[in-house]
Amino acid sequence: MYKSIINKLPYSKPFLFVDELLHVDSNGVEGTFTFSPNLSFYKGHFKNDPVTPGVILIEVMAQIGVVCLGIHLLGKDFNAESRIALTSSEVEYLKPVFPNEKVRVVSEKIYFRFGKLKCRVKMLNVNNDEVCRGSIAGMIV
Repeated sequence: MYKSIINKLPYSKPFLFVDELLHVDSNGVEGTFTFSPNLSFYKGHFKNDPVTPGVILIEVMAQIGVVCLGIHLLGKDFNAESRIALTSSEVEYLKPVFPNEKVRVVSEKIYFRFGKLKCRVKMLNVNNDEVCRGSIAGMIV
């Protein structure tokens, strides 16, 4: 249903961290991503017990929670020349995420003005436990 938003994302594998969008409206977005054990960062992030790096968790939340929502909000004004940049993030980590885990990101728009989108974002595991939460902002020009 929301495949057109995913197709407009300026990322590709192995740096595309959006599998599915479950809901999108002008106030927020919800989507999922499953961490394949073959992702390259697992090879060196804790030798015998891989854990998803926090910076990757932020990237997943930013791609789903800010970029996908921004594409939706811009509508036809988002095009091949549009650029997206992270401007700030403040995230609290609550639980680890391991290879093969599926997470769900829920984002709520705080504001969108002058090309800047700021969202309250949380990531949940399959047990509906919060993995991390915070706020992320980005500029879309």
